[in-house]
Amino acid sequence: MYDFLFKGGVYPDFDKKELVKGDVAVKDGKIVAVGEVEGEAERVIDATGLIVSPGFIDIHMHEEDFQNEAHEYFISDLELQQGVTTCLGGNCGKARQRLGEFLAVVEELGGLPVNYMMQAGYNGERTKLGIGRYENATQEQIEYLTKIMTEEIEQGCIGISFGLEYDPGITFEEIMYVLNAQPQDDLFVSAHYRDDSTGAIKSIKEMIDIVEQSGKKFQIAHLSSCSAMGQMDEALPMINEAHKRNPKLDYDTYPYAAFSTSIGSAVFDEGCFEQWGKSYENIYMTSGKYANQFCTKETFYEIRRDDPTQYVVAFVMNENEIADTIANPVCGMVASDGIVRLKSGHPRAAGTFARVLGKYVREDKVISMIDALKKMTLTPAKRIDLDHRKGEIKVGMDADIAVFNPETIIDGATFASLYEKKPEGVEYVLVNGVLAVEHGEIINARAGEFIPSKYKK
Repeated sequence: MYDFLFKGGVYPDFDKKELVKGDVAVKDGKIVAVGEVEGEAERVIDATGLIVSPGFIDIHMHEEDFQNEAHEYFISDLELQQGVTTCLGGNCGKARQRLGEFLAVVEELGGLPVNYMMQAGYNGERTKLGIGRYENATQEQIEYLTKIMTEEIEQGCIGISFGLEYDPGITFEEIMYVLNAQPQDDLFVSAHYRDDSTGAIKSIKEMIDIVEQSGKKFQIAHLSSCSAMGQMDEALPMINEAHKRNPKLDYDTYPYAAFSTSIGSAVFDEGCFEQWGKSYENIYMTSGKYANQFCTKETFYEIRRDDPTQYVVAFVMNENEIADTIANPVCGMVASDGIVRLKSGHPRAAGTFARVLGKYVREDKVISMIDALKKMTLTPAKRIDLDHRKGEIKVGMDADIAVFNPETIIDGATFASLYEKKPEGVEYVLVNGVLAVEHGEIINARAGEFIPSKYKK
């Protein structure tokens, strides 16, 4: 007897490049039959009119710093409700906890809402050493940091992330020393670029140099917040050409024309508004004293001085360039860059995947359903070496499944509230064969597992 049998729906067949009608049966955490499936099941679910998709894989999110976010899941629960079943944390160099500390908190909390992989955050370790954000590290410091990165990979991290804009003192030579010390040719490396807007093209060229000289996989983080300010027409062809030469280079992006980061970061150093062609009034406070208000010059500098860790949203990007980045047929994948501070922040943490399927597929028609789903499932699965078990509806794959209505799916979160309105159209989510979401409501938030990298010793 099957555990679950989804009858009458369609599923994405990435080999055929189309949605195919067929039933999907699940037993003991695996997909065990696809097509015309007969037999009994503990739960038979009518999927008529629904898409039975692989669970979405968020290759870029930020729920790993429990020391600052309290011992509670914020982002993973939001992601689960929109069909995400696997996440990659430790992005932008920001992880302040080492992997062992993170896993200790996971054990305290009784498990994970979704499956989880981690990167080692370079900037966090650099900061612990007392190296200033604009300061160049000494050779001795670089060697120590390299040792820490190696140890984290041996503990189970899949690679290393850098936040070059956050710590401008990190040099190209420092990056190359750290990466060249790692023997794995297919090690995953990601980076938040060095500069955006008018500095985007130079930053992208630097990242292309990194992948070509290091030989590692390299992920350009949230490309839209780097170059959706007038540079995408130049950035995408450059990336596509580099990807064709070396598929180890790729990028991720989210579907909102605004980015979010802490107001005290180097992103908001003097000259940023002139570079963007925007003003203080384009910066939105997500929490604190001026929650849900746009800045004035006075409030901007007050909060930057008094509460520098507060997350704000910068409305500085162009919608048409966001669409181009999502629809790019050569490469790219969808990711949330989800980051919140005590339950407030950018709605991308709660709505990214539903928004792509609702707005960009159904409403704007800039990308097909099959191509969008591939950018959310199989492509990131391959990227982080999970395609042998996740990312497709095939016999033998893990039963990570998101069942949604393509006619109604859409994001619900707003910049004022992540929780007031849930995503619509997500009917069922299975994580490792466990029913975690039913009709949009979480009914099991501990079905996920931590997945160590293949480099773990």
